[in-house]
Amino acid sequence: MRAYIIRRLIQSVFVLLIVTIVVFFAIRLLPGDPILVLMSPEEMGVITEEQLEALRHEFGLDKPMIVQYVVWLSDLAHGDLGVSVLYRTDVKNEILRRLPITLHLGLLAIIISGSLGILLGVVSAVRRGRWLDTVVTVLANIGITAPPFWVGMLLIYIFAIYFRVLPVQGYTSPLEDFWMSTRQIIMPCLCLTVFPLAMVARQTRSSMLEVMGQDYIRTAWSKGLRERVIIARHALKNALIPVVTLTVIAVRLVLGGAIIIETVFNIPGIGRLAVKGINTHDYAIVQGVVLIMVTAVVLINLAIDLSYGWLDPRVRYE
Repeated sequence: MRAYIIRRLIQSVFVLLIVTIVVFFAIRLLPGDPILVLMSPEEMGVITEEQLEALRHEFGLDKPMIVQYVVWLSDLAHGDLGVSVLYRTDVKNEILRRLPITLHLGLLAIIISGSLGILLGVVSAVRRGRWLDTVVTVLANIGITAPPFWVGMLLIYIFAIYFRVLPVQGYTSPLEDFWMSTRQIIMPCLCLTVFPLAMVARQTRSSMLEVMGQDYIRTAWSKGLRERVIIARHALKNALIPVVTLTVIAVRLVLGGAIIIETVFNIPGIGRLAVKGINTHDYAIVQGVVLIMVTAVVLINLAIDLSYGWLDPRVRYE
């Protein structure tokens, strides 16, 4: 198993290296100069070419792209993500300031979608063909097809405009005002939860139906074991392997959805930071945010691969 972990870590390093190359050069292919984007029309009228060159030199934008990439990669190896042209601060500090907000929103969405999705999937499989199975299946199909931004606008209209019970935007730390924080995060969390929850519920139902038809489950029934024991000890653990695999997809969906949802609800997380960085051609911001997101997905993917051996002892790492 140690050799497998080392091999996967090496693969992860190569994946991150490829991501740095793609992100670094892709963002620079977009038309526009980050120095000029940030200037007002008045500043554009009075600034000289020498001042523009001085600003480009300050942020290292006057060097060839290959040299810029090598310098950025070298700084990255020392934990330096660069300096933001927009905020004139270290990107690392800006990301660390906003990361807890995205983690608060994302972790809540992952926990709710995972736990509730598995529960609904199990109930739907055990009560197959009954009214509860029909309701869960219909809602899951609706959740799969509903775009997060559409769900967000629908929730804003219902709860913020029509009933006026929830705030439409903003974020407050739960350490400052727990009640206000809860009210502000309900709609964004629901938007991020809908699709992963529906996906997990559908997959759990399918896996449970497959496992419940196995011989060892019929043997457990013939021994007179209670339904709760059969589901919890024998069926669910084996049915969770494909569901756990979906966790990586769920994390990607939550991180990707955070970019949209944080913009819709004006939440100052790293998703909204990335959108602002793209709009202003702030290369360092975009590179740093994407790198953090990809690193999180790679590490979670590795952890889930290692969990297969615990879920199913027949899995061997070679």
